[in-house]
Amino acid sequence: MAPPPLLRLDGVRLTFGGTPLLADVELNVLPGDRIALVGRNGSGKSTLLKIAAGIVEPDGGDVFVKPGTTVRYLPQEPDFGAHETVGAYASAGLGPADDPYRVTMLLEALGLSESARTADLSGGEARRAALARTLAPEPDVVLLDEPTNHLDLPTIEWLEGEIGAIRSAMVLISHDRRFLERTTRATVWLDRGGVRRLEEGFGAFEAWRDKVLEEEEIAFQKLGRKIVREEHWLRYGVTARRKRNERRLANLHSLRAERREHRHAVGQVQMATGETRESGKLVIEAETISKAYGERVLVRDFSTRIQRGDRIGFVGPNGAGKTTLLKMLIGETPPDTGFVRLGTNLDLAFLDQKRASLRDDVSVAEALTDGRGDQVVVNGEARHVAGYLKDFLFQPEQIRTPVGNLSGGERARLLLAKTLATPANLLVLDEPTNDLDMETLDLLQELVANYPGTVLLVSHDRDFLDRTVTSVISPADTGDGRWLDYAGGYSDMVAQKRGASDAARPKAPAPARPSGGNKNAASAPAPERKTTSKLAYKQKFALENLPKEIARLEAAIAKAEAAMADPALFSKDPKRFAALAAEIEANRTALAKAEDEWLELEMLRDAMEG
Repeated sequence: MAPPPLLRLDGVRLTFGGTPLLADVELNVLPGDRIALVGRNGSGKSTLLKIAAGIVEPDGGDVFVKPGTTVRYLPQEPDFGAHETVGAYASAGLGPADDPYRVTMLLEALGLSESARTADLSGGEARRAALARTLAPEPDVVLLDEPTNHLDLPTIEWLEGEIGAIRSAMVLISHDRRFLERTTRATVWLDRGGVRRLEEGFGAFEAWRDKVLEEEEIAFQKLGRKIVREEHWLRYGVTARRKRNERRLANLHSLRAERREHRHAVGQVQMATGETRESGKLVIEAETISKAYGERVLVRDFSTRIQRGDRIGFVGPNGAGKTTLLKMLIGETPPDTGFVRLGTNLDLAFLDQKRASLRDDVSVAEALTDGRGDQVVVNGEARHVAGYLKDFLFQPEQIRTPVGNLSGGERARLLLAKTLATPANLLVLDEPTNDLDMETLDLLQELVANYPGTVLLVSHDRDFLDRTVTSVISPADTGDGRWLDYAGGYSDMVAQKRGASDAARPKAPAPARPSGGNKNAASAPAPERKTTSKLAYKQKFALENLPKEIARLEAAIAKAEAAMADPALFSKDPKRFAALAAEIEANRTALAKAEDEWLELEMLRDAMEG
């Protein structure tokens, strides 16, 4: 028998204006639960957590908290109130029976001083302080709203371990796929005002969601065909002409009402980059550049050459100098030593993580056009702001809304719309994934991966990096301002670092042979191991031909995806739709295998060539 829930939401309803945001929502949180709460931006995820935390009062329904249960909520934007120091703020979340040492331990693990002033904290430091306050009491239920926002990779990995170690039940909202995959065991999908629950972690969610939406679309098409049949009977049926069948007529009205009230899934964001001229082959060349602020050296003797088509990821702890290095490479910040040379025909578009280019007091339309009328030019074509913003899921009534009234996800989409409308062949993205929902992330990932120009990307999203970049620049473990370049994505960088540390570790001496062993074998010299200084023929052949196979698979996937983009294909030819879906899945598997094999051979060749 399952234990009673610690927290239960039953029939919760909430409406802001017209369409209900939440309609008869149910949510049960049992002891030990690890629940991912997912849904599109604006679907009501944060509002639902606030209702569960008792911060927002619903229009209807019940919120039940088991007597004696402690609930703690991590907001997206912490409010420090009158607390002047981090220690005072974090300790204010403790109950009478809680251990105050937990605050000291967590702040130390998060790299914060108890005496630090809350007014001086950066966005990442404020988030870490709020995490310490939320987790210190070890509450029965923890509600975390975007806990990884503004956190660097080491802190995210620490948080994964901390979540795994404590016994609290948890409900988490996050855009970080890998974080959710590693921390959750159930998934609640908030969609069009209602919820569906999957008793598996986030790793199984996307395939399940796609299946649910496919089944829903089939059911809606069947409903439409049933209405057509009933209407045909009503007009032409013999029985209908002689005497109205009131029951059947009422059934038809019910079917029509069901179709009218059906809320379709929210559409997809439509993204395209502004086209411009092709840049020169060499985009950026940096030679032994350095940058220091006082005695602190952020970048020391860094050199690199970035070619057209490269997609470079920058990773590292907060404060390591990622943004400083990025701004030096694009010529915005001069280096103290060395030089940076920019290539020819460069047109740059820059997305700033602080959203500094968005003013709260202007409307959405003015922010997009910088106050220059009601049209925006995209790929040489003038478009009305209403039509262009619709591609980014903005409603017509939001066009005159002040930017300050937008949610975090809506601000992120607006800045993306503004950046991508700029004609560019060098795309610079500083933390572009913050506040974006999974579907928008998927499309941004596809856009970056297929971008014809050059991309410089700062991100803490490991999954996004793995899917988009061709190499990663990361600070060396020496901590002296040196940066290293790694081929491949984030996981490849981790593997290469692990391989380097394994190679540097002294090998243990071979175990002594047992005394009763074969004396001749023991005294015989070990046979010389053959070494090779070049690839075998089969390896060389594979290295030369794998890029062609990768290109062929990419072309096949693109062709099949283009065919599936036809909205009428599923209804016209469901068998071909299913065949194309299976073909894409098989080709993606083959593509991943080919890319892994090519990367291994490239690394092997580099090692052999010294």
